[in-house]
Formats: sequence, C-alpha cells, structure tokens
Amino acid sequence: MIPALREINEVQALYLQFLETLKRRGFHGDASPSYASRTVLSTDNSIYQVLPQAVVYPRDIHDLQLLMELAECEEFHKVVLSPRGGGTGTNGQSLTDGIVVDISKHMNRILEINVEEAWVRVQTGVVKDQLNAALKPHGLFFAPELSTSNRATIGGMINTDASGQGSCLYGKTRDHVLELQTVLMGGELWHSHAIDDELLGEITAQESRAASVHTLVDGIERDKRDLIAAKFPKLNRCLTGYDLAHIRDREKDGRFNLNNILCGSEGTLGFIAEAKLNLLKIPKCAALVNVNYDHFQDALKDATDLMKAGPTSIETVDSKVLQLAMDDIVWESVSEFFPQDERPVKGVNLVEYTADSEEELDAALAEFTSRVDSVIGQAGKSFGYTIARGHAQVNKIWGMRKRAVGLLGNAKGEQRPIAFVEDCAVPPENLADFIAEFRAALDDAGFAYGMFGHVDAGVLHVRPAIDMKDPEQAKQVRIITEKVVDLAKKYNGLLWGEHGKGVRSEFAPEFFGELYPELQKVKAAFDPRNQLNPGKIATPNAASGLLKIDEVATRGENDRQIPVQVWEGYSEGVYCNGNGACFNWNPDDAMCPSYKGTRNRIHSPKGRSSLIREWLRLLSAQSIDPETEARKSREKSFLLGLPGRFKNSLAKARGEYDFSHEVNESMQACLACKSCAGQCPIKVDVPTFRAKFLELYYGRYLRPLKDYFVGGLEFMMPYLARAPQIYNWPLKLKPIRWVMERGLGLVDSPSISATRLDKAMRELGVPYASRASLRAMGPAQRAKAVVIVQDAFTSYFDADVVADTLRLLKLLDFNPLVAPFRANGKPLHVHGFLRQFANTAARNSAMLNSLAESGVPLVGIDPSMTMTYRAEYQKLLGDKAPQVQLLQEWLSEHTEHLATNKNRLQSGSFTLLPHCTEQSNAAGSSRQWQQVFSALGMQLNTQAAGCCGMAGTYGHEMANRETSRTIFQQSWAPKLSGDTSAILATGYSCRCQSKRFADTELRHPLQALLAQIEDSGFTVSNH
Repeated sequence: MIPALREINEVQALYLQFLETLKRRGFHGDASPSYASRTVLSTDNSIYQVLPQAVVYPRDIHDLQLLMELAECEEFHKVVLSPRGGGTGTNGQSLTDGIVVDISKHMNRILEINVEEAWVRVQTGVVKDQLNAALKPHGLFFAPELSTSNRATIGGMINTDASGQGSCLYGKTRDHVLELQTVLMGGELWHSHAIDDELLGEITAQESRAASVHTLVDGIERDKRDLIAAKFPKLNRCLTGYDLAHIRDREKDGRFNLNNILCGSEGTLGFIAEAKLNLLKIPKCAALVNVNYDHFQDALKDATDLMKAGPTSIETVDSKVLQLAMDDIVWESVSEFFPQDERPVKGVNLVEYTADSEEELDAALAEFTSRVDSVIGQAGKSFGYTIARGHAQVNKIWGMRKRAVGLLGNAKGEQRPIAFVEDCAVPPENLADFIAEFRAALDDAGFAYGMFGHVDAGVLHVRPAIDMKDPEQAKQVRIITEKVVDLAKKYNGLLWGEHGKGVRSEFAPEFFGELYPELQKVKAAFDPRNQLNPGKIATPNAASGLLKIDEVATRGENDRQIPVQVWEGYSEGVYCNGNGACFNWNPDDAMCPSYKGTRNRIHSPKGRSSLIREWLRLLSAQSIDPETEARKSREKSFLLGLPGRFKNSLAKARGEYDFSHEVNESMQACLACKSCAGQCPIKVDVPTFRAKFLELYYGRYLRPLKDYFVGGLEFMMPYLARAPQIYNWPLKLKPIRWVMERGLGLVDSPSISATRLDKAMRELGVPYASRASLRAMGPAQRAKAVVIVQDAFTSYFDADVVADTLRLLKLLDFNPLVAPFRANGKPLHVHGFLRQFANTAARNSAMLNSLAESGVPLVGIDPSMTMTYRAEYQKLLGDKAPQVQLLQEWLSEHTEHLATNKNRLQSGSFTLLPHCTEQSNAAGSSRQWQQVFSALGMQLNTQAAGCCGMAGTYGHEMANRETSRTIFQQSWAPKLSGDTSAILATGYSCRCQSKRFADTELRHPLQALLAQIEDSGFTVSNH
C-alpha cells in the first residue's frame, strides 16, 4: 500500500493572506493555492521548473485592478505577480515563485470586429486560432503566424512580441497592435496608442504613474536617440523587451507609441487586458514548393538565392524533424508531398507563395520553378521538388512544420532536443555560416540536435539533445549558451531573436552596455518594487538581480530524484516537454476534451503528466517503488486489505491531506479517449498511466461502487440480455434512477437492445466462428470470410448495428461469422483494475488468436473497443495481442470487390462525424471510409469534430454529466442542429450521446449503405 503524501512545499503565509484579502475585496475570479494547481503551472515549454505560491484566474479588468491595487499596499509589497497566457514559453517567461495570473480561462472573448476598417478588439486571453476562426468568414486574419497558434493567447503574443513564419512580409505582433488596455501597478487602467506631441504634453502634465512613464520614456528617446540607433540591430527579428528603438516610429509618422515598450515586456510592466489589433485580408490563393536537398547546409545556403524570387516566406526543416514526422499521425496528411525513394532528403526548404488570383500565383510559381529547374542537380542545389496548391493542402504542410517544436521532444532515449539557445537571429546572409559554426560546436561536444525555422528571417531553431536529469549534461546549458552568445555577436545577431528573453535576461547588461540603466529606469517607472515578473528583461535598481540560466531550478533537478526503474515504468507520462499541444483551442479537434470542457490546466495531458511526475517524486522521497507496490497490490487479498482502505477513507473524509487526492481529482476528469496518445507529439498517454495510478490509489482508499458496476458490466451483459426487461424496466422508475444516481453515481443509463443478436444471426444464417468451422472452409469461402469481433456496447446496447453490419456483408457477397462474446476488458483498464484486465485480456486473446490461426481476418465494429487490441493489449501482451482490424480498414482492402456491387445501390451523399479515438490513433480511418463509399458509388464527406463527451461510461457518471454536456455542446451539438438524416457516426458513444443531448438518432456508416441497398429491393439470401 502506498503511503499518504503530506510532505509538500506549503504556501507562504503572506500569500494566503493576500488571497484572503483579495476575496474580501470582491475578486470575481477563481484563486487556487492547491499543490496540484501550483505544480501544473510550475513548468512551461522550457527546461525550468519554478513552483508558484498560487494561481488566480481573473474574470475581468476589475479583477486585474484589484490585484494591482492590493499589491501596492505596504503589507503586500513583497508579493510577486506574473501573467501567463498559453504557457508555451521556451525560456521560463511566465514562471514565478509568486502568484501566476492566468487570464486565459475567463478573459477570452472577442469583443468587437470592424470589417470595414479591418480591426478587432479582444480580451487578451483569446487564442490566435480562435480569433482567426472568427475572422475567416469576413476574409480577414491576424497576421503574425506561430507554430503554437492553436494555444498561444493574444496576451502572450503581445508580451513576447511574437512572430514566426512569414514575418518578412507580415512583421511582428507589435506591427499589428493599434491600442492596448493595460492595468498598471496600483490599479490604474491605461489606454495606450500612437499619440502626437500635443497629446503627449497633456499626459506628461498629469500626476499619475502613466504620466511619469510617458515623461521618462519620451526623455530616453530624445536623450539617447543616437546610442539607441547604434545599439539596436537592424534585423527583421529586432529586439524584444522595452523596444527603445521604436518609441517613435520615425519611418512612419514619428508619433510617440508606448505600445512598442509594452510589446515584448513579458509581463514585467503591467497586465495587458485588452487589445485592438490591425487585420489583413486573407490571400485568395496559396501554393507551397517543397524543395529537397542532399544536405541541410545546402538548404540554408540556397535559401538566400531562393529569396530573390520574392516568395511570401521560406521555412527550413532538417532530416531529424522529417523522420520524426514520419512516425507521427501528421504524416498521413503530408506524405504525398515527400515521396520516399532511394535518395534520402536531408533538408527541405518550404517556399510559400500567396496571391489574390490564380493567374498571379501561376506566374510567380513559373518564375520560381524555372529558377530552381535551371540549377537542379548542381552542387549545393536541390535535387527535386513537389508543389502543394490551395490553402487546404498548404495548411497540411504548415501543420507538420508547426508540430516540429513538439516532435523533437519525441526523439528516442533520454537525450532529447530542448530549447535554450533555439532562436538566435542573424542577418539572413550570415545564417548559413552562423549555423555551420553552431553545428560544429555541438558536434565537437558530442550532442545530437534538431533544426527548423525561418531561414528567410535569419532565424533557425536549433535544439541540442541533452538529458537534464544528468547533472554533468545539465552543465552544458551554460557552456553552449555562452558559445552561442559569442557566435551571435560575431555574426551581428541576437541571442533572443524570437522567443523572448525570460531567464536569458542575464545577458542583457552586457549586450546593452550603457543603455541597460535606461531599461532599468523604464522598469522602475512601471514597477518600482520589482513585483511584476521579476528577474526578467531588467531590474528597477542595482540591488535587484536578474535571473541566471543555471541558477533557476530545472525540471531535470526534480526528475533525477525519480529512480530509473520508476521513470521507465511510467514512460507514458514523464517525457512531456510542456509544448502545450493539449491546450488546443479548436473544439473540432479531438485533443483534449477534459481541458476544453473545464479550461482548467489540471485537466489536460500536460497537467496530468506534471502531477504524475511530482507524485512519483514524492513517492521516491519515501523510498516507495510504485511498480513494486502494484505487484504487491495484485497479490494481496481484497478482503485482507479492506480494513486498511476503510480506515484511510475515514481519514480522507475527515479532511486529512494527501497529495494523491489532488492527483486523483485530475485523473477522474479524464475521458480516457486516447486522443493524447495519438495527437500529442511526445505521445503522452494519459489513460495508461492513469490506470496505473488508480490501481495504487484504490489500494489505499475505498473505491466508489460505480467502478465495480462498470468494470463488471461486460461480464453481466450476456445474462442480462436474455431477459432485457429485467434490466430495462427498473431504469424507468424514479426510485431506481434515484438509487443509480445517489448510490452508484450513474445517470442516463442506456437500455439493453430489444433486438437479440443471436436471434438476428439465426435469421441471417450467420454462424458463430470456431476453429473447427473456420478450418472446414474451402478456399473460396475463406477468401470472402470475416470474423466480427463482438464488444459489449454494440452487441448488447446497439445490437441493430451488428445485425445490420452482418446483413450488409451478406448482401455484398461476403461470408461473415461472429466470434463468441468475450469481455474485452477496456472498462476494467479505464478504472485501474489492472490485474483483472490482464486476466480478461489473456482469455480473450487466446480465443481470438485461435480463430485467427485460420487466416480469416478479425474485424471489430466499435472503434474505441477495437483500438484496445492495438493499444492496451499490445502493451500487455506484445506480439501475442490479437490483430483486430477496424471495419473500414478491412473493407478498404476489398474495394475492387465492393465496386462489383456498385450498381446494386442507390447513389447518395453522406457526412461522417469521426470518432475521436479513431481519428487520433488510426490516421487513415476517414480516408478509408471514403474509399469504401466511393467504391460503392457513394459520396462521403468528413466533417471535423471533437470529442462527443461520452467516452465509454464517462458521460454516464453523475460527477461528469455537466462537463460531458459542455463538451458535446462545443463541437457536436452545432452539427446536429439541422437535418441529420445523412450524418453518420462510427462510435457507439457518439450515437448514444447524440440521442441523449440532441434527441437525434445517428446511423452507423454501414447502416446507411444497407439502406441504399434495401431501397433497391435486394434481400439477403439465407445460406
């Protein structure tokens, strides 16, 4: 039995007092000093880990003003506040040992769109892709492109003055900021925009913090103008953090603009609450030329020549990124553009062209390809290229490029590419030579690395592979960084070209020299006591120090406290690098439904990974090996352990603290949909380590009764189905429903199907499969034979789907058989009954493998249950796991045969809403369904959809009902608001949830095909 984990880093009394006072004064938002919240927000996408004292989630500007007013009070002068957006910073920008102010949870509304004047006003918790989705119908977009655009907030972009792909054309964030609403220390709300000298004079004549700031900044611009011009490099990726060079934009109208000081200030000057942003028209046409090279260095050198053709942008990726992409779900969507032949691709330049007409685009492409063709095959030039046309195709490739930041973290082994010197900017003409020396330094030190980036802007992201758990390797962070600082200086570049300063601010005094005191004056005017994200960019005085890259705690320092065997035993969760892909805003994307439904980062794969690592560390501190404890738990008698679990549960009820309770709260909110396992670039697999945790947690505490009911339901169903009214009728009675809700914690339990599968099989002449019957088949029979593998959900709660599947297969001249029902065990795994799951999987596998010996394929109907055979079974049994295909995988192998039946079906057009597990873990599933329908003369469109919110029994659990409804409303409900007769769903959970919350009965794809045949008047021959 694992021990209680009570030895944690407690919140300081000063901060508890601050939070209590904040609440008394009318703070409307949420505040959490829980250890779980603090742990989850102690990391970002950097190598660092800093435990905050608390997290607050303001609801509005009033809440932000309260925070700043309270921090100004003398008793709270030592309270530190740090804003946080998407939490994807690579240099610890938002990490703090004070209070994290996360505005993304509540302050995420688009306030006003002005199409005529092409601007938008937003709260700064809005995510970039969220904004552009709202702007797309108007033909507009917010320009600065980021690889993290589906989770990066506007506030985060402003605070780091973010830029990315296409910056040579579109510039940086500050180039599109028109107005800002910023809460200053003390609570003053300041509305900043470009102003003329008359208005500047009026402001500086006032007595306020804002007036003092304007006076100071204007004086610096006048007094230090020549020095600023000499110090600030003339680069596309010009310096972030108090951009003195653009206090007045001399190239435009010369007006004073405080926004250019606030943009890139990393939360050290104030809380930016709202922004008015400039918008651009979406180009009507786009194309991407993928230019291939034998050597990465050739791609870099050639990019300078390619830029002369005037493309919109040029991005570069190396062979390591490409290879990792090939092993990722993203490859399915882009493989056609990167053909794999005998000549390996070691570098690719992705060259984009945009235009407002196809003719204009054709002309630009013709000029570019002519340039490439004239030198193709020459030394240092490309050996070939492919072209993607149209926004849809182009965006697929940019999607692959965007995943590079995460894919590099999925390299094999303990040494994984990490971010700490990855955004140096040099003049583009110097980039190839700069990178050559950079690579030589890493090669000499024996480090592998991955590279990708914006070659047109002179920025390449180089990530050395270091195991930060190894103290000796961790020392290389300082050594490598100092070498890169010297290289950047040599090539007239910057250490901080794109991703902000953060912890690397320690190099600012040397870089700025006599200008650094001016930055300190700016900091002091805004934040005289150094309370706002201190230690970054500049300090308000000489007494306050900047953070240093090797003096801030790292994740590796915590992770090395976990023994190797424990680390390896929980490999599904410990490698999360904080890239934040699970914070994806898009409701029509499968990952992560529990985060989308709550907007609480604890309920995300990144959050759960952070919690499981800390849980393992705390257990290891008490010399507890969870793998050993799990074995003991499986060997121990259930009854002998009952008294201990009862005693510990009483202590829990009395309020005795155990960090495991906080971890459990996070794990219980997981839908176990497996989207993280497929879509996370690091392949964090929450359901797997969640099951391991639950096994140990309930080895110490009593389980809820619902777990036993759900875990045992598969085993009871064959008996209940013999007399379904015994199960169904009581569910209609209010007292029984009350008992189910209050006693078991289950709601809206589905009824057993009126259709008896065995009866339907007899009517159709479909036998049960056995080794003998399969062995007795002749070659002709076997060629068309298929064994349908049952699952409890479809066979007993949706038996019509199974019967209709068999009926269709017979009509299409296949020879279906049905495997005898055996429990799959997935519900057992989901709830952490791992011993019982292992036994169930072994029995089921033995039966299925015996049938598979005949060579007849095994095929499952429900995606979630079928995918269990290639996930949980595979991890448990390895190559002894049965090979069970999805329906569409098997049918797509028989398209020639299907095509012979084409004339037997009426034509029709349908739309498929894909199952979340299917689309995230079986990349080609939607395409395969389309192939099946096409072979039969049907049209099948697929519509992007997120999770339906059911996921097995998750949605039926009382505690999850409202979150389940929220998730359904976000993605599925809007799609079911009109005519649903042509909408199809493969998942039982999806169909069940649609009936439950939208009162809509969706058909399985094969039911739709069956209807098209039956409408033609054909019937099943009973043979």
